Amino acid sequence: MSLLPELHAKAIELVKLSIQPKKDLNKAVNLLQALYELCVRRFPKAKKTATQLVEEGLALEGPTTDGGLLFETAIEFPDAGDEVFTRQLRRLYTILTSRDSMHNVPLNLEARRRIAFFSNSLFMNMPRAPYVEKMMAFSVLTPYYDEEVLYSKESLRKENEDGITTLFYLQKIYEDEWNNFMERMRREGLKDEDDIWTTKAWDLRLWVSYRGQTLSRTVRGMMYYYSALKMLAFLDSASEMDVREGSEHIISYGSTYENRNSNTLSSDGHPSLRKLRRADSSVSLLFKGHEYGSAMMKFSYVVACQMYGRHKAERNPRADDILYLMKNNEALRVAYVDEVSFGREETEYYSVLVKFDQQLQSEVEIYRVRLPGPLKLGEGKPENQNHAMIFTRGDAVQTIDMNQDHYFEEALKMRNLLEEFNAYHGIKKPTILGVRENIFTGSVSSLAWFMSAQETSFVTLGQRVLANPLKVRMHYGHPDVFDRFWFLCRGGVSKASRVINISEDIFAGFNCTLRGGNVTHHEYIQVGKGRDVGLNQISMFEAKVASGNGEQVLSRDIYRLGHRLDFFRMLSVFYTTVGFYFNSMVVVLTVYAFLWGRLYMALSGIEKEAQKNASNNKALGAIVNQQFIIQLGLFTALPMVVENTLEHGFLPAVWDFLTMQLQLASLFYTFSLGTRTHFFGRTILHGGAKYRATGRGFVVEHKSFAENYRLYARSHFVKAIELGIILTVYASHSPLPKGTFVYIAMTISSWFLVVSWIMSPFVFNPSGFDWLKTVYDFEDFVNWIWYPGGPFRKAEFSWETWWYEEQDHLKTTGIWGKLLEIILDLRFFFFQYGIVYQLGIADNNTSIAVYLLSWIFMVAVVAIYISLAYARDKYATNEHIYYRLVQLLVTMVTVLVIVLLLEFTSFSFVDLLTSSLAFIPTGWGIILIAQVLRPFLQSTLVWDTVVSLARLYDLLFGIIVMAPMAVLSWLPGFQSMQTRILFNEAFSRGLQISRIVSGKKSA
Repeated sequence: MSLLPELHAKAIELVKLSIQPKKDLNKAVNLLQALYELCVRRFPKAKKTATQLVEEGLALEGPTTDGGLLFETAIEFPDAGDEVFTRQLRRLYTILTSRDSMHNVPLNLEARRRIAFFSNSLFMNMPRAPYVEKMMAFSVLTPYYDEEVLYSKESLRKENEDGITTLFYLQKIYEDEWNNFMERMRREGLKDEDDIWTTKAWDLRLWVSYRGQTLSRTVRGMMYYYSALKMLAFLDSASEMDVREGSEHIISYGSTYENRNSNTLSSDGHPSLRKLRRADSSVSLLFKGHEYGSAMMKFSYVVACQMYGRHKAERNPRADDILYLMKNNEALRVAYVDEVSFGREETEYYSVLVKFDQQLQSEVEIYRVRLPGPLKLGEGKPENQNHAMIFTRGDAVQTIDMNQDHYFEEALKMRNLLEEFNAYHGIKKPTILGVRENIFTGSVSSLAWFMSAQETSFVTLGQRVLANPLKVRMHYGHPDVFDRFWFLCRGGVSKASRVINISEDIFAGFNCTLRGGNVTHHEYIQVGKGRDVGLNQISMFEAKVASGNGEQVLSRDIYRLGHRLDFFRMLSVFYTTVGFYFNSMVVVLTVYAFLWGRLYMALSGIEKEAQKNASNNKALGAIVNQQFIIQLGLFTALPMVVENTLEHGFLPAVWDFLTMQLQLASLFYTFSLGTRTHFFGRTILHGGAKYRATGRGFVVEHKSFAENYRLYARSHFVKAIELGIILTVYASHSPLPKGTFVYIAMTISSWFLVVSWIMSPFVFNPSGFDWLKTVYDFEDFVNWIWYPGGPFRKAEFSWETWWYEEQDHLKTTGIWGKLLEIILDLRFFFFQYGIVYQLGIADNNTSIAVYLLSWIFMVAVVAIYISLAYARDKYATNEHIYYRLVQLLVTMVTVLVIVLLLEFTSFSFVDLLTSSLAFIPTGWGIILIAQVLRPFLQSTLVWDTVVSLARLYDLLFGIIVMAPMAVLSWLPGFQSMQTRILFNEAFSRGLQISRIVSGKKSA
């Protein structure tokens, strides 16, 4: 053992010498001679002389020669000798040759993440994998409706309003991957980059499609199962000699391929081009034939393309793209609904399964099953899954959404995962195997990062705890693996009743739990998942989920779970399903109740009396101090911080959290709270949940103000304006000193809620603070407000059509829903009741007559508006002078009344502003009540007045919302700051997002 330190020192010195570009041959010979003598003392049968070894080692070209090569050549082990010394010597060799391995870490962050997760997962507890021939057979099922299959050349070249194409955007977001792609294309014969649109157009379309949320990306990912099973089947039956010979064959194949293509490289080819070829093309040369059969017996992939038959009939390009996917993936099957017409009225419906026959080189039909009627009786996605379920094979089925992806190294572990069905988890074997997800859309922008972080904490830490120890994990539309036979006998994997099952995925978990199934979660395998990346997409997704949870509250499944589960599991189910949304609604309702209560106390004089007692004020300060800490949102972010700590370490987790706060993550999460509350509460009150197509495209274009107003007016803007008026009135009438901690802590969190609900759609909107775009947006908004409505006008063009669509939920509600809506709308009359007694004209009179007389003002205002509207309709076009005369008379009368009030009463100009805060909410309350009573009012003359007033109110709300945005757009620097906040993650990687947003393309 005494030889080891000396051997170690000589070897390290030799390594240092060998990696130098200019090698000292004499010094190397001396070092190697000493090293050789040390080895011969332990291994007398070493075959080569020192001089030969040095000459062979130094003959290798370039600086890539390392000490590992020389050392490996120098030491041969014909005689085992001392096994301990041999083992240590081999360990020394590994350390020496791995010394520069850190230089070979992939530059791509996604590649690093995949390698790190795969390496870590191999140390996790997982069942032993059986041979492929003995593993459980399984299928993968993906529902598809009408989303993108492959991006067309036209869509890649199409520019948005800033002159940005999808391809240019992806080139900047995935810059290193684009360079690799172009390197690969040059290797395959591309000489000019402009030829990418002609000779390599198909490769370009695939490259772009594999970075979006397309069907082709999902199919590629799931077909890794097939490739993995083929390779594993080969390894199961291959001897060590087969593997070694196969490796040599792959190397020789690569060399031949390299030589064959060396002449096709352009003259300016990059010198670092390596053997860039797909592993499949070379590994498949090793297969003996039975691997294909084994893989096909154990795996099938069914894509339920509901509209494929119609696409073929209409010669839609998507049908050709789906056919291309079938042609290039032999394990892929497509299920669709075929409509066969017989005459004018009779139509037969069939579920059809097709594949591509490689010998016939055409699409062939495998099964055709007649349906009793049209497929889409309930919700579309679950109906699509249910009709294709009969075409799956095997013992298990994995449900995959259309926006998911998979990885080859993870597919290798599917055999291990399926063995979980044979193990007991608790007292039962599992019926649903939960699988971890990786959100791959988090790098696009800070908004996508927020959504990714939120989802990641739920699909890892959240589901891990739900499965064990709480035992209440359900199915959330994620890549879970179902016991196929168990579910076929119990209603399938989807419930499809219209409206009530709009969140169809979780009902599979409810069904499983109610029928005695067992749901587990496993961390050693992961599947990719795409999420929405724009604020409008995210909000529509959250609206759909919140509405679905509102319908779950009304479902018999939740009712039965609440009755049959034990106390602790019942609480866990509540908190992790409908309770989360119920608690969100309670938080917002608490803010409303708190502010309304404080307003009442301020206007009624109670707060003034309480202010005299200092002890009450201290108690209030202690209470407010505690709730202020909670309202900061630190506790809601705790699961995300804990999960990041487990994955990356404590300091990176804290740094990520602080970075997110600097990127205004709290603004986004507070805005999401409003989305969840509005749609959950409205569904509870009125029902009428509906599917909202979010779209899965790339979001880099600027969204107009009119579009944002249509989406968020009722859910955020109106509520924020209401809370803002409450806070303003409270600030003007509260006896509390405005500088005290109690007042600041009581109002700052509420003001933050108002600001986030109003400003978030513009903070997270590309070019949201661009002055020119703000001006154009306002013109577009005004045109949209005044555009005439009609039965054939779309909501995006006409305010009136949109306004009627916003009342659709009142059509489905019952008498109790309408009654509760009217009761809630009565709160707007309290402004008037409270404020009129604070006006100077009231002269401290507390009689009810003051409130009743204030309604004279409301009637007068409505009468003035009706007079002007009547004059406009009758005289504005043909007899314009009469219209102007009516306007003059109304103005003179109004001024005369104000002068008389100022002269003969205690009325002051401040009362004008104060009364506007009283009477504007009253008018809005009248409009909301009129909407509820629409069936009785629509046929009367009153309804036209209601519509006209509602138009003015929406114009007023739009101006209030746009005012702070216009100020920030006018001030210099805010646009660049907003771009920096929105695209911070991209900037940190050296991306040119400012160029993307402004459209200044590089030459």
